[in-house]
Amino acid sequence: MTWRSPLALMRDALRGQRARDKELRNLVSNLPYEGLDKAKQPNRHFPSNAIKTTKYTLLLFIPMNLFEQFHRLANIYFVGLAILNFIPVVNAFQPEVALIPICVILSLTAMKDAWEDFRRYQSDRKLNNTPCLIYSRKEKQFMERRWKDVRVGDFVKVVCNEIVPADLLLLHTSDPNSVCHIETANLDGETNLKQRTVVSGFLNSAFEPESFTGVVVCEKPNNNLNHFKCYVEKPDKERAGAGIESLLLRGCTVRNTDHAVGFVVYAGHETKSMLNNNGSRYKRSKLERKLNIDVIFCVILLFAMCLVGALGHFLWLQALPGIPPYLVPDSSGHLDGPSLSSFYTFFTMIILLQILIPISLYVSVELVKIGQIFFITNDTDLFDEETDSRMQCKALNITEDLGQIEYIFSDKTGTLTENKMVFRRCSIMGTEYPHKENDKKLLQQISRAESSSGSRKTDPYLDFFLALAICNTVVVSMATAQRRRVSVLLWMGSGDGGHSQERKDGGKICPIKISSILNRTFSDSSVVEEDHFQPSVKKERNGGSYALQTCSLHAASESNKPVATSDNLRYEAESPDEAALVYAAKAYGFILLARTPDSVTVRLPSGEDLVFKVLDTLAFDSNRKRMSVLVQHPITKEYVLYTKGADYAIMELLVHLDYIYCGKQKNTAADTQHHLDCYAKEGLRTLCVTKKVVSAKVYESWLVDRQRALAAIDNREELIMDTAVQLETNLSLLGATGIEDRLQENVPDTIMALREAGIQVWVLTGDKPETAVNIGYACRLLEEEDLVINMTVGFQITCTSILDCTLEEVRRYGEDPRNVDTRPDISLVIDGRTLTMALSPDLQERFVDLAKRCRSVLCCRVTPLQKSRVVKVIREKLKVMTLAVGDGANDVNMIQAADIGIGISGQEGMQAVMASDFAISRFRHLKKLLLVHGHWCYTRLANMIIYFFYKNVAYVNLLFWYQFFCGFSGTAMIDYWLMIFFNLFFTSAPPVMFGIMDKDVSAELLLGVPELYRTGQGAGAYTFSTFWVSILDAFYQSLVCFFIPYLAYQDSDIDIFTFGTPLNTVSLFTILLHLSIEIKAWTVVHWVIMLGSVALYFVVTLAYSAICVTCNPPSNPYWILQSQMADPMFYLVCLISTVVALLPRYHQNSIAPSPIVQARHLDRLDPSEREQWIKEWRSFRGGGQVKRSRLSTPPSPSLGTPADLFPESPTTAEIIGDDFTLNVISENYQRPVHT
Repeated sequence: MTWRSPLALMRDALRGQRARDKELRNLVSNLPYEGLDKAKQPNRHFPSNAIKTTKYTLLLFIPMNLFEQFHRLANIYFVGLAILNFIPVVNAFQPEVALIPICVILSLTAMKDAWEDFRRYQSDRKLNNTPCLIYSRKEKQFMERRWKDVRVGDFVKVVCNEIVPADLLLLHTSDPNSVCHIETANLDGETNLKQRTVVSGFLNSAFEPESFTGVVVCEKPNNNLNHFKCYVEKPDKERAGAGIESLLLRGCTVRNTDHAVGFVVYAGHETKSMLNNNGSRYKRSKLERKLNIDVIFCVILLFAMCLVGALGHFLWLQALPGIPPYLVPDSSGHLDGPSLSSFYTFFTMIILLQILIPISLYVSVELVKIGQIFFITNDTDLFDEETDSRMQCKALNITEDLGQIEYIFSDKTGTLTENKMVFRRCSIMGTEYPHKENDKKLLQQISRAESSSGSRKTDPYLDFFLALAICNTVVVSMATAQRRRVSVLLWMGSGDGGHSQERKDGGKICPIKISSILNRTFSDSSVVEEDHFQPSVKKERNGGSYALQTCSLHAASESNKPVATSDNLRYEAESPDEAALVYAAKAYGFILLARTPDSVTVRLPSGEDLVFKVLDTLAFDSNRKRMSVLVQHPITKEYVLYTKGADYAIMELLVHLDYIYCGKQKNTAADTQHHLDCYAKEGLRTLCVTKKVVSAKVYESWLVDRQRALAAIDNREELIMDTAVQLETNLSLLGATGIEDRLQENVPDTIMALREAGIQVWVLTGDKPETAVNIGYACRLLEEEDLVINMTVGFQITCTSILDCTLEEVRRYGEDPRNVDTRPDISLVIDGRTLTMALSPDLQERFVDLAKRCRSVLCCRVTPLQKSRVVKVIREKLKVMTLAVGDGANDVNMIQAADIGIGISGQEGMQAVMASDFAISRFRHLKKLLLVHGHWCYTRLANMIIYFFYKNVAYVNLLFWYQFFCGFSGTAMIDYWLMIFFNLFFTSAPPVMFGIMDKDVSAELLLGVPELYRTGQGAGAYTFSTFWVSILDAFYQSLVCFFIPYLAYQDSDIDIFTFGTPLNTVSLFTILLHLSIEIKAWTVVHWVIMLGSVALYFVVTLAYSAICVTCNPPSNPYWILQSQMADPMFYLVCLISTVVALLPRYHQNSIAPSPIVQARHLDRLDPSEREQWIKEWRSFRGGGQVKRSRLSTPPSPSLGTPADLFPESPTTAEIIGDDFTLNVISENYQRPVHT
């Protein structure tokens, strides 16, 4: 290696930093520079692909770890006291002994950190040494290297089932359509296949890495997994734009593709996956914040006690008639005066009473939380057999917050509902067709349309189903060609028919692994119920004519032998909606056979296959609320734009022409809108489907703008969206679809239980108000007797007026003396546009004031950003504990904004789960998670922390009271080693066990009486008063434990340690029996730990008294406990002191009429008697089973009278309007307040 001057190294480092900080990077191939020094490499400034996630190095572990641990002020405090004890004038104990407690705590934490870091080191080493294929110019082929050898500018080849080692720009694939299929489960949890396409300038061309002479211009690395800006500039200055659709991300797995070749654009810590790898998020719980405040109170209390000691020592010295012989002057004969001695005594007292601050409390809290998480994750009631998934805890330090939730913000689709879409009905050209009733009529209509259209194959009915089959991003695969994943590979042999398959293009597919895990795919059964008539149309030639037949829409048989029929097709969709529409098209004979980046093949009911050339796909985005596919019709050669999207986003883009059908002019848009309203009232999800024929001139002009937008770097997303909006105008409406998304099991019961627990439930959804309100009634978010306030306005002045009028009405109701002990059941329905106005600075306070008076709030048509904004506003304005639950990527912002975020692992991928603090499989699991585990975690931890403070104050006060009899000299009557053992061993395990395993109320009663959850809300069980009551109790018990032995041994000749031994023993019994009173559910573990602690105390103390004669000179604890145990006075003192000390605590727990105490009395009843009591109580509360669920098998609407869909409840049209309306749903406006 050539020597370089430090100046040159510094200059190169600065250049590298500037290169990495640029917004745009110019990358070239490394091949021409292969073998040259690093200084001559063009991409040398960018990091290598080696990763390092460890925090420490071997040499610097101790100083770095200590620096990390000293971020905790408690550790600094105890180290400072240990150092202070080395000063002779203030030391209270042997200096080396004072270091033991803090050294033990620091050592245990350091060992834990070292083990975790060593595991990270092993993981990094394994990953960095994973083999991969990198092209070598010298060898003229791809050579096997390690991941750590990959550099920006290299060409990397990835084969089937391999993980991508770095972020690669896709330049070549083995697929003839230039497609590479990848699975992104390692990044976002989604197991459905995604397509990546070769950069546009390299499609269908033989690729040689050495012939690549272009410059790759890409954006600065960022953590956005869904966006990427890049273009390849060829030597002729031609630019080929590329986006995320051409980027293979590190961590993805290549599937169903023999191999792919890519150009490395980001490596190592600059890859998108590494930039998203932030580790577990740290949140500070509400209880922890209170704990820190109480630690400060303990510090103040400690200083007060030390001041008393210093003042007492000063007064004691002042009162002495002369200099006593035990005050020894220094070597020069100087004796400190009372003032200076009392100053030193202040610090001596701090050292003596230091354990008033619980040194092991933070470690114990962490142990308790780990134990609580173990029991939560292993609860079989939170296990979902259907998905084979259990509860996940991703945030390890906020379990107790689950017991203090006051507001829940929930998504609807996939959270309250199954997100398993069932195609129910459709409207085509103004005519409504229920899928399960009149589908024969629709089949006949399709047959007539196909016959009348002749060879052109253009008819509104045909176009409608072609749009359903084409306008999506569904990936088509064979049901028998499933993905395999395991480590052992079986290369295909010529005679092994079980393990070898042939590709359509004649090549063999990649190695197949032994065992398989099926990816999430959508089968026919997920979109149509089995007990319904499920037509799928196909035409078979019969003597020169086509016979119409129906075939089942059930899932294809998964036999090992592939059958070359359309029944073996498997559709992998990014959303269940797309899968439902594709299967619906298949049910009526329009079968999606294949999809490539350039074409899509659809089989018509007649059996004829049409191959549409795909010109462009205008992807869905949250602003446009629609997606489009531009294709060239294979017969007419017309450019056709098929679009589907939300009705409000489509209707405003329609061309205002009525359609002539059968000689009658039909107002298609108005009829379709009427059908859409009916669908929404049934709770169906609605989409509009349109078509537009684009002229060649318009297309060519638009294509120029489109290519310019795709090649842009700055404002690329905005330019792409503008080109989409430019084309999506003057659309012709084909029809609409209604898809059912059923409620999950037990959702109404869960919401009722949460509401009875004092939790406000809000639902934030992007659905139409009509759909959302219908589901609101079905899940009992809205009740028949509710006063529903609708807020759907167009102007801010109207919104202001509504808020003012409504608030005045609600306040007037509360002030009416006739309404004592009653409250109105108010629910609020608000749409996204009005919500934006209500959250403006001028109206925010009024909106929050109204919302907190509502029993439930339903927000419709809201965006992901609005969801998070609502959560933040409510949390900050009302100072309440919030929980957000969702299942999709659009819920991530809301989940991260709440105090606790819960992700549901459903059909929408795993983004919500990965961003959450806890993950569940079903919404119903929320009931037990909060009402049982949340209550237990909070009460256990709160009681344990209070007990910890009590324990330390009660013990340290024994030393404090003794100071009144030893001139406040800082002398201890208990051997210091036994004092250390007392906190580290004798009394450390019981409170940890108490915090992990105690159950104040049984799970059955907590679920049966949800109101018990309210004991943890607001201030909860851990309040200012409970803390100080426990401190006062500790003072009382310490007084009893000190003065009863003092009076018993008064005027006797026992020495100081003989007096301290019964004090230590009485204190142990009192502290452990105090905990025994607090324990509500005794198990074998409780008995073993409690009795074991007592046994350990006597064994260690007896051994110490017998063996350790000079461990702590000049004290001599020899045979003290043995002598005490031979004296009956010792047992009498222990018995009387313990009983007198615990009497107040015992009576307080016996007579306190709290709901928890009453619940414990119920727990003692027989199960049948307890169940009967809960049933009677629930009937009094108006609980019980849910009476209805409007989403199960919706009735066929009478389209002429849509208001009569649900005669037993109000229609949404009565609730939703452009003006302010107050609709009293029932005459039962008032309801007694139940406590």
